[in-house]
Amino acid sequence: MKILMVLTSHDQLGNTGRKTGFWLEEFAAPYFVFRDAGVDLTLATPKGGQPPVDPKSDIPENQTPAMERFKRDGVAQNALARTVKLAAVKSDDYDTVFYVGGHGPMWDLAESPDSIRLIESFYNSGKPVALVCHSPGVLRHVKYNGEPLVKGKRVTGFTNGEEEAVQLTTVVPFLVEDELKRLGAIFEKVPNWQPFSIVDGRLITGQNPASSTSAAQTLMNVLSARHAA
Repeated sequence: MKILMVLTSHDQLGNTGRKTGFWLEEFAAPYFVFRDAGVDLTLATPKGGQPPVDPKSDIPENQTPAMERFKRDGVAQNALARTVKLAAVKSDDYDTVFYVGGHGPMWDLAESPDSIRLIESFYNSGKPVALVCHSPGVLRHVKYNGEPLVKGKRVTGFTNGEEEAVQLTTVVPFLVEDELKRLGAIFEKVPNWQPFSIVDGRLITGQNPASSTSAAQTLMNVLSARHAA
């Protein structure tokens, strides 16, 4: 089984002068879920090479077992440092794609023609697509049969309440919850910071960093069921 993991290359938090990037837990937890299951993993970013870690994701109070494991794992660190360029990957080579969140993707992946094409290609070829936290926002320009991919689908993602809690409502280019609703999605959520993921057909979404593990496990279950069928 082959899984493509996509991360952001964007490191500027709007015009605040602060840094952003991908959220470390949202990479580390799924990475180990997949690797421990014996999956062949490829990591990709718009620019290739080492993607920027959101410094806030690595502060002491945000540490998780998966992050601690990542910091002891040279293989994982090396894989992250050598991501391939997004433009060079094709959906034909993988069983599925998993988008890592963090605020960064809202600036680069959400507007990337390569990312939009890639997701459409996975979905059109009958393969599942999984996204967690802010990365469901990268679906904003993705179409299926001429309509927004998320239209009429049950989805989740980083909520307006969670964005307010981190005081970035006026910094981000759009609010994930509002944007998905605008596109016609049926947006579901649980209280802030609780784990929650949803499957609607071939679309798997997780709400927040705490949902990273469940979103990855859900994707593995969907893949297993497809292989069994």
